[in-house]
Amino acid sequence: MQVIPSIDLDRGRSRVVFWPGVATGVGAPTDRPERIAESFVERGARLIHLVDFDGARTGVPGNLEAVGTIASRIAVPLQVAGGVDSAEGIRLAFAAGATRVVLTTGIADRPDDLRACLAVAGDWLAVGLDPRPERLAAFPWKRAAPPTVDMLVGELVGSGVTRFVLSHGGAEPDLEPTRRLIRTYDAEILVAGGVRDLDGLRRVRDAGVAGVILGEALFSGAIEYPAALEAAA
Repeated sequence: MQVIPSIDLDRGRSRVVFWPGVATGVGAPTDRPERIAESFVERGARLIHLVDFDGARTGVPGNLEAVGTIASRIAVPLQVAGGVDSAEGIRLAFAAGATRVVLTTGIADRPDDLRACLAVAGDWLAVGLDPRPERLAAFPWKRAAPPTVDMLVGELVGSGVTRFVLSHGGAEPDLEPTRRLIRTYDAEILVAGGVRDLDGLRRVRDAGVAGVILGEALFSGAIEYPAALEAAA
């Protein structure tokens, strides 16, 4: 299972200051996303997840310069979420140096836009879903009744989507539905949010997911990246 560090981008900087030596008091804290990405790559990261908060707010990529700077400093793929729910947004992200993109849940109600995005990104496209039933029920769907996560994944796989990011916010992931999705669909499943320690990471690994995206747990020092890689093996 991949362990994918996540960096939140806000006006070109990391929203959270990273101090790689916080446990030992060595090194220096930084909010420079390219330095944070370099630090994780030096420790073995093979993919970096970037959340464009400005893009999420406006609907268009808002941290392209930061993405470009990161891409120029590391030689691993960059997965960008936020502001890329259109073919043009994806083109801009790819031109800046992104390798993969994560679209929002709302794309499921916009089949024409989804087809256009797939035409640009193909297998490098993922759709982010919050699988919690109460969150799906509260989403402003443009359909008669809220779908279940199984229904959504089935629809999207049928449209050509092959990768999903299941985001749980701060809640511990409910892994039984995740296992069911993995058994049922030929798609790569990543889990984001709710993994707070190595035991939680091992539970996600044992569920069969392809990767776990970690942000706060790595930045706070609750999980050390080398230990996470070992636990995920």
